[in-house]
Amino acid sequence: MAKITITREDALEYHRLKGKPGKVAIVPTKPMDTQRDLSLAYSPGVAHPVLEIEKDQSLAYEYTSKGNLVAVISNGTAILGLGDRGALASKPVMEGKGVLFKKFADIDVFDIEVNSHDPDEIIKVVAAIAPTFGGINLEDIKAPECFYIEEELKKMLDIPVFHDDQHGTAIISSAALANSLEIVGKEHKDIRIVISGAGASAVSCAELAIRWGVKRENIMLVDTKGVVYKGRTEGMNKYKEKLAVEDKGHRTLADAVKGADVFYGLSVANILTPEMVKSMAERPIIFAMANPDPEIKYELAKEARPDSIVATGRSDYPNQVNNVLGFPFIFRGALDVRASAINEEMKFAASQALARLAKEDVPDSVLRAYGADSMKLGPDYIIPKPLDPRVLLWEAPAVAEMAMQTGVARKKIDIDEYREQLAYRQGQGQRVRYFIMNKARASKASKRVAFGEGEETKIIRAAAQVLDEGIAKPILIGRPEIIEEKIKLLGLTFKPEIVDPTRFDKMGKYMEAYYQIRQRKGLTRSQAEKRIREPNVLGPMMVKMGEADAFVAGLTYEYPEVIRPALQIHHTAKGSKRAAGVYIMIINDKTYLFTDATVNIEPTSEDLAEIACLAANFAKQLEIEPRVAFLSFSNFGSTPHPLSEKVSRAVTLVRERCKEYNFDGEMQADTAVVPEIIDERFPFSAVKDANVLVFPSLESANIAYKLLGRLGNAKAIGPILLGMGAPVHVLQTGDEVNDIVQMAAVAVMDAMSRK
Repeated sequence: MAKITITREDALEYHRLKGKPGKVAIVPTKPMDTQRDLSLAYSPGVAHPVLEIEKDQSLAYEYTSKGNLVAVISNGTAILGLGDRGALASKPVMEGKGVLFKKFADIDVFDIEVNSHDPDEIIKVVAAIAPTFGGINLEDIKAPECFYIEEELKKMLDIPVFHDDQHGTAIISSAALANSLEIVGKEHKDIRIVISGAGASAVSCAELAIRWGVKRENIMLVDTKGVVYKGRTEGMNKYKEKLAVEDKGHRTLADAVKGADVFYGLSVANILTPEMVKSMAERPIIFAMANPDPEIKYELAKEARPDSIVATGRSDYPNQVNNVLGFPFIFRGALDVRASAINEEMKFAASQALARLAKEDVPDSVLRAYGADSMKLGPDYIIPKPLDPRVLLWEAPAVAEMAMQTGVARKKIDIDEYREQLAYRQGQGQRVRYFIMNKARASKASKRVAFGEGEETKIIRAAAQVLDEGIAKPILIGRPEIIEEKIKLLGLTFKPEIVDPTRFDKMGKYMEAYYQIRQRKGLTRSQAEKRIREPNVLGPMMVKMGEADAFVAGLTYEYPEVIRPALQIHHTAKGSKRAAGVYIMIINDKTYLFTDATVNIEPTSEDLAEIACLAANFAKQLEIEPRVAFLSFSNFGSTPHPLSEKVSRAVTLVRERCKEYNFDGEMQADTAVVPEIIDERFPFSAVKDANVLVFPSLESANIAYKLLGRLGNAKAIGPILLGMGAPVHVLQTGDEVNDIVQMAAVAVMDAMSRK
């Protein structure tokens, strides 16, 4: 992983420039374009929700932003690694916190800097402004005042109050510890932990470790005065007293770490020496989490103890313990069930969810973001990465579910539906993906999908997900010894069906069937015997012979290498003269179907009409009401030319063939997708705001979808083959695992529709 260097000038320029000073702004969520909009937003319209909320205060969650608004509050007395710098100096950090809330969990934030060192005054301020918010995030307030402030506010308020410096670090580090112990073969009940530091996060880390199963007497705090033991009087408070150990003569950090299994660093840089690390137990776990400089440098710790697992708070080393893995998703889950508090059970559930997620296969998008070829549970990967989009889908539901179980939720939700709603927050592409996946899951994994490139790592990973998510039963075509070895190296545990082309016991039967299909197309028996062993022939033949329901390939092949043998074996579907390809294009919050960008290079009018019917039928499968526009450089005859006339003829033909849908054209691309153009210039058109776009040639469709993907940040799903005689679908070279899983789901959906 490349090491990132941030200079003072870089940081100041980032905060000062880029459009506006700072990192946050307020954006209206309702239209504000007309006099009517203004009247609804303010006077007189605003009076109605005011009166309703006066009668029932819970309606504030319905009529205002309260339910998605968190206050990030600090007095600047413990700014991350910088100490007491004052309330105003903490504002860049609090703005940063707000940005992370929005980026990772779509939660809005007001940052509030309270200029006071008096904890009672801070409590009074927060309590007074609490009605505005759905939750309170306390930040960078020094201990022990932070404990008192949080405790008192929890008693006073009926919304979640969460001091992230305490609980965030505890939740993330506890998940990391659980997985680290599994890797080194130890159990919580048997280990001894030494914690350098006795502030807010140290105490919280200790308490959550105890909930995981660590014995209280096996945790030793070390502060600036030395080991915290019973009977010590100097520098003590009631929070340290709860974790004081029996006096056994240990006074220094060096004394404490001898024979310790785990070191938690929540103190200052370079306090843990290599000699101390060498004195720790076998396979020690070292979490040096001081920021920006850890208690011991990563390299020094690994040099002193190569058998150790090391984590830091830094992003340029493995195993970053980063609070962003916690607070956005914990608040997301709490807000969405209108929780009155974030209790200990919810924190524990969040930690457990993170620990479980680290054992799952890591998406290619995450690998790419971190410049890694692979990540799996091991000494260098013990917790999920902050940029892993799945954290939202695992942690927030765990928190919400526990809130309901423990009685602090004021709103009941269906967790499975909630997980889908969270995915929708990540974009319209996720909404379409979930629709396809759910359609496929309805088969209850009764369909068998054969993968032609069964030895490829991505295919194996995708097959594991396909099985795990109940989409289909995967069949991998390839050599068993290679596939099984890769499954082992990937840390997967599933056992797929494997078909070895070199030792398939039904090969004679398959060869004869293939020969019968192609013998009058110039294929000899000897050629059939050779070709049937090719995955792109064997796979479609498995579908033909009823031993697979669908076939997927193309990750390492050119498109024609997959589609040609499939068409030779299955031909086109009944009633179709040709196959076509369609891309689902997600652009902002809208879904379009682009066709044909993959199969028909220069379609005739008849071809375009058939392609349009296929695309419209597929839109209906996606529960999209098709509005089909035939594209050209001309608007309804404005530019007579053989090319535009070809498109115009296609419109006439399609109206005869697919009378149940709305088609129109020829029209220019902007006319098709901008309703105002139709309203102003072509009100006679049967199609306005088209969602199925039929391009006049493969060339134009291919250019359009690729430009939108690269320059317009559009999400493309596909290509999806239509009009095939059997469920055969083609991947693209370089597809990611998620794309392969998605195409498998499309193949299952296709197979289901044919029954």
